[in-house]
Amino acid sequence: MKLLPYLLFALLLQESYAQVKISGRVIDVSGDPIPGVNVFLADTYDGTSTDANGRFEFETPQQGKQLLTARFIGYKEFIQEVQIANKNYEITIKLVEAINELQAVTITAGAFTASDVARRTVFRALDIATTAGATADIAGALNTLPGTQKVGESGRLFVRGGDGNETRTFIDGLVVLDAYKPSAPNTPSRGRFLPFMFKGTSFSTGGYSAEYGQALSSALVLDSKDKGDQTRTDFGILSVGGDIGHTQVWNQGSLGGKVQYTNLRPYVKLISQEVDWIDAPVSIEASAAFRQEVGKHGLFKFYGNFNRANFSLYQHNIDDQNQKNRYELTNEYQYINGFYKSRLNTNWSAQGGISFTCIDDKSQLENNNVDEVQKGLHAKAVVDGSLSEHVELRTGIEVISRTYDQSFNPDATENRYLFHEVITAAFVESDLYASNRFVVRAGGRLEHVNLTQQISLDPRISLAYKLGADGQFSVAYGRFRQSVKDEFIKLDPLLSAEKASHYIFNYQYVKDRRTFRMETYYKAYSDLV
Repeated sequence: MKLLPYLLFALLLQESYAQVKISGRVIDVSGDPIPGVNVFLADTYDGTSTDANGRFEFETPQQGKQLLTARFIGYKEFIQEVQIANKNYEITIKLVEAINELQAVTITAGAFTASDVARRTVFRALDIATTAGATADIAGALNTLPGTQKVGESGRLFVRGGDGNETRTFIDGLVVLDAYKPSAPNTPSRGRFLPFMFKGTSFSTGGYSAEYGQALSSALVLDSKDKGDQTRTDFGILSVGGDIGHTQVWNQGSLGGKVQYTNLRPYVKLISQEVDWIDAPVSIEASAAFRQEVGKHGLFKFYGNFNRANFSLYQHNIDDQNQKNRYELTNEYQYINGFYKSRLNTNWSAQGGISFTCIDDKSQLENNNVDEVQKGLHAKAVVDGSLSEHVELRTGIEVISRTYDQSFNPDATENRYLFHEVITAAFVESDLYASNRFVVRAGGRLEHVNLTQQISLDPRISLAYKLGADGQFSVAYGRFRQSVKDEFIKLDPLLSAEKASHYIFNYQYVKDRRTFRMETYYKAYSDLV
């Protein structure tokens, strides 16, 4: 009887140190084994890694409820509560692939994107500045991309039919009216904005996001730089002018400004020209950029560009070169842009802003004077974020208000053309990630135009599939519309918008800093004036 307590104690001790074997297999959603997965009991040292066949096995002295955990890069963490008793436990674990922004497929049909350094960069500011023949002009550099055509007499982005008017430029999502400097008839014009003020350039040759409207062919989206990184002063001396700029940086913000003067008259006198100049172009330009961090997650940006240019020349009759008329143009341009963005929480952010453009062209052809003034206001608010790991949503509203006023005074008899167009729009777009290899982007854009009282809904859809680590194909479809040119609206404000439908198939392969891109498209116009 004295040995009975000792025997009971020995049995209990042996039971407490009994080892339970936990084993099983880890597979993906297709049933294929995943090697190298860490499988363990939470808050213990008990665990192992799967072998080449996805199998695992380890022993544990733990009893009762435990959390069996499996972790592997690229997959969602697996956690399941298990009841461990005095018998071996076997389980099959299925891991679901996690959507990773660095690895996930992106839409490339019609798009050339360089705003996210984590993604494939096509054009950076330095690339634009060093592109042969572009002379540091954004449009000049983009005209070297497939899908664009170089039109020497305009210099503007000419994309898959139509003309340069069908490409719309946006800065921080806000529209720019007339992003090109004035030029003599049949001579190329340059963009008004320098590439080094932007940290990213996204250019689409079709099938672009529902966020951007009023463009039949393409959208050029420029993302301006954030806070400056150093205080500095710069001087530039050119053969045709010079500039001076200064940037002041403090803890949470920066302020920069630049003034530039350009005079082509000495150059024209030295070099023989095809254009019969009276006074070659002279321009003075000033720009300013203010950046201020607001709180922990907010950033306010302000940008302004002011330009005045003038020139005069003789236009010769196409049938008789001896007959000529004097033409003179003075252009005054102002563009200001105020933009604010903030992170609402870990999943959602909001941004919005207002841009204002004023263009005043005073021209004279012999004794006929024309004063053409265009003013535009664009207000926009956007919210974007993740509904889940597989669904991203972007939605917003905007108003584009534009006034056109032209006074024509031949022989002291005044004629005037005037219209005020207000376009109200809303858009919604969602990226649906089935996996890191397959994504669908679907959305639509709703617009109302006050002049015609028309309401329109234009669908946009794209999908992309990643064939491997380096190659993928994309398909895109979209319907786009744009108000007709001012020269027609001023005569008939009831003209309906022009329309185009885009169908694009794209294949892209990127490896070792080399890009191979192949694209085919079909574009159908309707309701052209």
